[in-house]
Amino acid sequence: MIQALFDGILVGSILSLGAIGLTLVMHILKFANFSHAELLSIGAYCALTFDTVLAAIAPPMATLFSPFSMSAALALAMLASAAFTGGTAIIVDQLVFRRLRNKAGALTMVFASFGVALIIRNVIGLIFGLNTQRYSDEISFATMVSADPLLLIKPDQVAILVMALMAMVALHLLLTRTTLGFALRAVAENPTLAQVNGIPLESVVRLTWIIGGGLAAIAGVLYGIDNQLSPVMGRDLVLSLFAAAIVGGLGSVSGAMFGGFIVGLASSFAILLLPAGYKPAIPFLVILVTLYIRPNGLFGETR
Repeated sequence: MIQALFDGILVGSILSLGAIGLTLVMHILKFANFSHAELLSIGAYCALTFDTVLAAIAPPMATLFSPFSMSAALALAMLASAAFTGGTAIIVDQLVFRRLRNKAGALTMVFASFGVALIIRNVIGLIFGLNTQRYSDEISFATMVSADPLLLIKPDQVAILVMALMAMVALHLLLTRTTLGFALRAVAENPTLAQVNGIPLESVVRLTWIIGGGLAAIAGVLYGIDNQLSPVMGRDLVLSLFAAAIVGGLGSVSGAMFGGFIVGLASSFAILLLPAGYKPAIPFLVILVTLYIRPNGLFGETR
């Protein structure tokens, strides 16, 4: 039971990072972006590339921080991949979504996001191949924290949880303590009134994509550290990300954080009761239960 609790919190922290960017885009741009999960894949594979390049240029940076299976090269690669993924999100917006925003409705943008997701997924598979990959071949052994009840924790998992929480705290401070955060919230509530008060709408939209893409990239790297990198990892995570955003309440950043943990815990505890093959259906169940009990989500506002 306690092992399932820890595993659920770990998975939930990764889902929360991805769901925050998703709910920001949904709240500010008013459409469901099904290609957002592919930003996790872009970030994960960009970090793999940057990590390899940095290790080749400066071999000492590839030295692992014992007992973790991570290095200084990977840490810098994660930051670089966050910036690169944010830039990629802006480019996709300029090439696809911005044109549709001005000429079509939200439903058209949703269908376009499906197409963007397929393109990104196949391009990643074409460049990196379809086989799974890892950041490091070193094995991170779990430490027995408790024998009864049994609790095994890998050092990497502790690092993942700490980094995810630090990213969420940093975003919370950005949204609540800075002018940029106030501008984001103002545009989300009333874009027209925000423009009248001098807030540049396009700059805020670009900032939204940068934040969403950056957080998605960090989530993708953290997921890759604990699991394996695969071109279809975005496809496998998209439903869980939407479940986290819906459970928390669309448009609520704090809701997306808590929604990610709820979905992670639900999936983790479900394995104790159901065969592993039913795990992909758990986000569906979480969405249905949430919509039945509270259609606006746990932290969503009644409209």
